[in-house]
Amino acid sequence: MKTELPGRAIKAMAAALLGSCIALCAHANGYPSRPVTLVVPFTPGGSNDALARTVGQKLGEYWKQPVIVDNRPGAGGNVGTKQAAKAAPDGHTLLVVANNFVTNPFLYPDGRAGYDPVKEFVPVTQLGRVPFVLVVHPGLAAKSTQELIALAKAQPGKLSYGSAGVGTPHHLTGELFKSLAGIDMVHVPYRGAQPVVTDLIGGQIQVLFGVANSVLPHIKTGALRPLAVAGEQPLPYLPNVPTVASAGGPFKAFRSEVWIGLVAPAGTPPDVVAKIEEAAGRALRDPAVKAALEAQGLEPAPSTPAALQALMQEDMARWSKVIKDTGARAE
Repeated sequence: MKTELPGRAIKAMAAALLGSCIALCAHANGYPSRPVTLVVPFTPGGSNDALARTVGQKLGEYWKQPVIVDNRPGAGGNVGTKQAAKAAPDGHTLLVVANNFVTNPFLYPDGRAGYDPVKEFVPVTQLGRVPFVLVVHPGLAAKSTQELIALAKAQPGKLSYGSAGVGTPHHLTGELFKSLAGIDMVHVPYRGAQPVVTDLIGGQIQVLFGVANSVLPHIKTGALRPLAVAGEQPLPYLPNVPTVASAGGPFKAFRSEVWIGLVAPAGTPPDVVAKIEEAAGRALRDPAVKAALEAQGLEPAPSTPAALQALMQEDMARWSKVIKDTGARAE
């Protein structure tokens, strides 16, 4: 039986469909309609903050709206992250995240992190990355990864390595290195990246997996000695420093870096996410922005939301195992 819709019903359906299309398009066409806030859940001066400010300035130029960087440190990034999760899902509040965004729920068991990175946020784009550099105090009798391992094996428990805190990427990278090398080094956690670098220079600790941009100035002055880069290939600004992976054996696939990304509260319209991704990618490909970031040891790394999602899932699987094996728990 063939049913014909009355003309009035057809017109009503067409109007409804048109209205839906207009509503969907209006999200992106009217975005942003007011200042945009980039929540950085760490103190000013770090890699996340530097990326947020550099890219945020360019986004403000594109959008003709102020882009405000709001530093909300505390509890390893949990304070600012929980705040951003409660923001309206309209693209006007975004969160700048790093590795700890996906590892904190494992470091703070029983829901103590206070957020779910998968259910409460949607990925927008990766912003950048910075590899770790294995550095030692210049007085240490080790000039390569192999020599460091040999020294640690000859003196079990005598060498100490620092980190920016329990459960930070510095700590987890150090634990992974220890496990693969079969060595015993004492972990000394600090409250932030700067104090640990200061104590390494002073000789209070001997070893550190430090982010490239924080240790590079001290490598240049000779205050720190680089042994290896934890990336896939040598760094342009440290061309003579080999990768950890080049040591072979259990290290052949060794890689660890700090990645920095941008996420939005769950429920943010896909067209708004797409508009932010496009603008952020354009900013990161801008020659002036690239030069400014690379001067700080940061590598621009724009991506699709799907690519950032895959990176987060990979890190969750990888580092949750390290956390479980080492029994690491946030302070």
